[in-house]
Amino acid sequence: MSAQSVSPVSATTPAPSASVQSAVRKLSPQQLAAVAQLQATDRHVRAHEEAHLAAAGPYATSGASYTYTVGPDGNRYATGGEVTLDLTPDPTDPRKTLDKARTVEAAANAPVDPSSQDRMVAAEAAQMAAVAEQQIAAEQQQKGGSAYQPANAPDLGQLISVIA
Repeated sequence: MSAQSVSPVSATTPAPSASVQSAVRKLSPQQLAAVAQLQATDRHVRAHEEAHLAAAGPYATSGASYTYTVGPDGNRYATGGEVTLDLTPDPTDPRKTLDKARTVEAAANAPVDPSSQDRMVAAEAAQMAAVAEQQIAAEQQQKGGSAYQPANAPDLGQLISVIA
């Protein structure tokens, strides 16, 4: 199990009510700057998580979850996030595991600025892909082929005819 944190960006934000607008007018310049910073962080966190979700496809085991900070204006802003990704190998086929590992690795690296947790998940997915590749190569050898020449391929130098 590995988790990625990324925050999706909300397409619409409700207009502030008159009481919120009044409260914002009463904030000090430092508090207004803090609100602006929290708003930027919220957008960034949501975009980061959305990038993970968009790339993960069926291997995201949850939607994004967020941690929030209440700003001086009383609103909650996302300041952290997480998307859980499925990193379990497919027990039926190493090729499916390889495809899954590549998708999860891409999802972990999807944001413009992957976090250290994102990089750890990507490394775990790369390791899962390497194991799957070894299993595929072992299967090919057992079938008498190689990774370069599958078992059902004609022998090198053999003439093949195609009947249409």
